[in-house]
Formats: sequence, structure tokens, C-alpha cells
Amino acid sequence: MPARLAILAAAFLFSTGGAVIKAAQLNAWQLASYRSLVAGAVLLALLPAARQGWTWRMVPVGVAYALTLVSFVLATKLTTSANAIFLQATAPLYLLFIAPWWLGERWRPRDLLGPMAIAMGMTLFFVGREPTVLTAPNPWLGNLCGAASGFTWALTVAGLRWLNRGGIVAGNATAAMGNLLAGLFAFAPALPIPAFTGADVAVLLYLGVFQIGLSYYLLNRGLARVPAFEASVLILLEPALNPVWTYLFHGEQPSTLAMIGGGIIGAATLLQSWLSARE
Repeated sequence: MPARLAILAAAFLFSTGGAVIKAAQLNAWQLASYRSLVAGAVLLALLPAARQGWTWRMVPVGVAYALTLVSFVLATKLTTSANAIFLQATAPLYLLFIAPWWLGERWRPRDLLGPMAIAMGMTLFFVGREPTVLTAPNPWLGNLCGAASGFTWALTVAGLRWLNRGGIVAGNATAAMGNLLAGLFAFAPALPIPAFTGADVAVLLYLGVFQIGLSYYLLNRGLARVPAFEASVLILLEPALNPVWTYLFHGEQPSTLAMIGGGIIGAATLLQSWLSARE
């Protein structure tokens, strides 16, 4: 498969997560736990690099990624898919503070443009009152979980840079570890184990095998051959399509302010990637 098509296919599979999570009868903790356990096993099976080079230095990064996975599922169950995916995309805002503290990376005045725009877009998710619908029963709490997933994703990105500086190329191994840890973290709140229906099993297998496992495999293949900026543009297909699937399959319509905020966050992220690529 051509590298660019592999990245687009990965983004397409990632984008289906919101609609499938909302279709599941399992609660958020059960989905977060069982999905990640399946995904962790699939990543270990599909990616040889995920089975190599495990070290204690990966643990804090794996924990950050595990918290990202769990908080994103909680957000998707509680608020609209659009809100969940765009609030997770606020990671560059948090990196503005995390990178100098953890990595010693200094920022310049022009580096503030993207995060400031992201902060402006993020505030639109928390003003006004969003309608409560069946697929988004607690938008306010869900938005907080979405913002938390953005913060923990920023920690994950900074942690991967920290590992790389130490000579540890551990993106795939960290993804496998993070999924396994997410499965363990969410397991106790997921109890008691439900009586699985055929639909439950199908949802978990799809989320674990295709939406995470196969997606990471395709993304890994594509990133090896596509420049970083071009890859970051192609992967934007995920937040663009995520709300579309939930609208088509569940009739879920995010608020006007949320869509404006999501557009600002997406544009700011693209701008940040372009500025980084120029350098």
C-alpha cells in the first residue's frame, strides 16, 4: 500500500471510534478497559518494534498514554464526538508549558500564535449551554474529560521526545504498554464483568483490532516514508470525519460554538505544523 494511502486509511479508521463507542451498550469504563486490552495484544502481535526495547523509562510515558485512552473514551460517552476529538487536539496548548519544564525547550514569541488560537477555540466548548441528548448525556463533564485527554496526550508527546533524547525509539512499544495499562486502570471501575452479547464482542473487536491496532500498523508504515508536515495534514482527516460518522449513524449534532471552536483548533494545529516544517 502507498505510504500516503496508508496514513489516510489509518486516519479513516481512527475517525470511526466516536460513532462505534457511542453505539456500544457497554459503559465507558468497560469500553475503555476491554478495548485497550484487545488493542494492546494486537499491537504486540502486529508490530515487532512493540515487543522490543521495553525499559522502566517508558513507564511514565505509558501511563500518560493510558490516561489519554481512558479519558477520551469517557469524553466520547459523555459529550459529543466532535467535542471529544477537538478537545484532545488542544495538546499543543499544554506543550507550551510542559516542554520548557520537562525538556528544557524554549519557545519564541511567534510560537505563541498557535497555542493562543487553540486556547481561544477551547473556551468556546465551555461557554453557553449545550443541549443534552441521548448520545451526549453530560456535555460539561465530557468536555472536562476531553480537555484532560488533551493534557495527557501532551504529556505523552513530550515523553516520547524525552525517550528519543535518551536514545530510546519507543513509539510502538509505548503504544502497546499504554493500551495494556489503560486496560488495567479501567478494569476495576468496569466491574462487574457484563454478560457480553454478540454486538458487544463485535464492537470490542472492531475497536481493538481495527480502530487502534490496524490503524497504528498503517500509520507506522506511512510515517516511515512521508514527511512529517504532510503526514500531519493527512492525519487531520480523523477530526474532520469523526463528527460526520456520529451525525450519520446517531444524528448527533454538535453546537455551533463547538464547531467554530473545533475549526479554530484544527486551523491552529495546521499552522503550528506548517511553521515547524519550515524550520
